[in-house]
Amino acid sequence: MKQVVIIGGGYGGQTVANKLLEQDLPADTRLVLIDRMPFQGLKTEYYALAAGTVSDLDIRVPFPVDPRLTVRYGEITGVDLDRKLVLLDQDDPVPYEYLVLALGCVDKFHGIPGADQYTQTIQTLSATRRTYQALNDVRPYGQVTIVGGGLSGVELASELRESRPDLNIRLLDRGPRILSHFPEGLSRYVHQWFTEHHVELVSNVSVSRVEQGVVYNREQPIVTDVTVWTAGIQPSPIVQALQLPKDPAGRLIIDAYHQLPDYPGVFIVGDCASLPHSPSGQLAQHQGAQVAEVLQAIWKGTTPHLKKIRLRGMLGSLGKKAGFGVMGKSTVMLGKVPRLLKSGVLWKSKRHFG
Repeated sequence: MKQVVIIGGGYGGQTVANKLLEQDLPADTRLVLIDRMPFQGLKTEYYALAAGTVSDLDIRVPFPVDPRLTVRYGEITGVDLDRKLVLLDQDDPVPYEYLVLALGCVDKFHGIPGADQYTQTIQTLSATRRTYQALNDVRPYGQVTIVGGGLSGVELASELRESRPDLNIRLLDRGPRILSHFPEGLSRYVHQWFTEHHVELVSNVSVSRVEQGVVYNREQPIVTDVTVWTAGIQPSPIVQALQLPKDPAGRLIIDAYHQLPDYPGVFIVGDCASLPHSPSGQLAQHQGAQVAEVLQAIWKGTTPHLKKIRLRGMLGSLGKKAGFGVMGKSTVMLGKVPRLLKSGVLWKSKRHFG
């Protein structure tokens, strides 16, 4: 029996599994999905769990139930590409004929002393649960400091403002403005929202080290009760350990069919793949659908004809009543409409509608 092994049940891995199960599989082939959790966590919504505005159950998506799919749970410790094995902690290796590596990303602390030890994060569900407890245990009128003015930091700061109106919330960013990768008008709108909702914005910050209750901007101490880190990501440590060609961000170089050039049949999906787009759940879903298309073509003996991936845009929230977005290349949306659209995207994600 040949096995298609999918490691990582996030946006990309789930999409590969669902798309393959929608079609006929060869009689001698079965799917194996390996993840540490018994469900997918909707990572784009972890900020809301950390802030306490949604429950853990609200951001879970069950894995498919199908006799052609085996779901295994465990901690993946490595991949032996030459022997075609997925290595597990305290369990036997899992052999594969085809491998889909969709392990996502982890926090990047940029070598800043104390950042990994004295900050909370929202990159994994377990870390987000700890962050929720830390944030909601802060005394009334205490100080929360969020490091990183990108999408995750902005959504967390705004959601926490709605959840805990008593808290003092501070957002630190190394650039001159938050959301620096988005149009300036969008950034100004978000800046104004934070001003009106009493979230302190500190720009041009260079974090030099972090200690318990203190973030240092070079040598200037910034006192805080809880620090949350949203200032960078990097591919999974499993990918970091692979001695293969990578881009400057540490993501694996892939061919036009999302495979490792030296290992045909090994597909890289999501945050671990080098693509001309910023990592996102939407991108991982597009890739996952194309990987399923490639596998079906291989089994049928045909040549896959993949279309260029075109992302629909980006949506972000400012609490539950306002938001922002960029559609296509330059169309900016602000206010209630993008927030409603984001809620609709979440509804579809929970029901496997791409």
